[in-house]
Amino acid sequence: MTAWDVIGFLLVLATAAGIIIFSSKQVRGKYPALFRKIPAITRLKRAVGLSVEDGSRVHVTLGKADLTEAANTSTLVGLSALHSIGQLSANSDQPPICTSGDGGFALLSKDVLRAVAMETNTREYYDPDLGYLSGATPFSYALGALDALEESGAKTNVLIGNFGVEAGWLTGNAEKHAQFTLAASDSLVAQAVFMATSQDFVIGEELYAVPAYLAYRPAHIASLRVQDILRFLVGGALLIGALLKSLGLL
Repeated sequence: MTAWDVIGFLLVLATAAGIIIFSSKQVRGKYPALFRKIPAITRLKRAVGLSVEDGSRVHVTLGKADLTEAANTSTLVGLSALHSIGQLSANSDQPPICTSGDGGFALLSKDVLRAVAMETNTREYYDPDLGYLSGATPFSYALGALDALEESGAKTNVLIGNFGVEAGWLTGNAEKHAQFTLAASDSLVAQAVFMATSQDFVIGEELYAVPAYLAYRPAHIASLRVQDILRFLVGGALLIGALLKSLGLL
């Protein structure tokens, strides 16, 4: 094990400890969280509410990341967002529909929808077929996701996960069928495409804030606080390194 492995392991432990500490009731009561406004997420919550009112579905698509790869973190965020959206739309008889480009995440989406049905006492509306694999390759997945959006009559479309160039096809065609589309990804290619083709998108680490903004769970809020602390630490380390380098001490 190298020194970097040890540092990485300690960083993971520190992050987990920070989330546990900031999730505690005592800390939350003494230091309440302050959220800045992210207009795209505010409009998403409004769009979900309108979908409940008009009896239409919300379509969530998770991208093409493999469950066993490191690039799946954004798709895990998408699953968490699916859970929150399912709870927000619990008053509707049309639960969300979820598509993905990986079989593992398709199974997880089914489990998330089942958990929402159990938590909100809407078991009669649960259908395991609402979470499925829409395609095994990036473009077949995108085509299947668009078909699901059109056939389900969804008016709200949410793209959260790892996407490639097929993201332009998804957002470009989604505008024809959905009244609202929110796009978010950890992929730089997808972020560039979303900025050019979608009106509502989140950039960079805002992706990881989506679950916390949709449902104020202690663990989600604590994770944002830990992210802020790590961001300040990294920024401070960069400034100190640059200063030491300029003084010839590094």
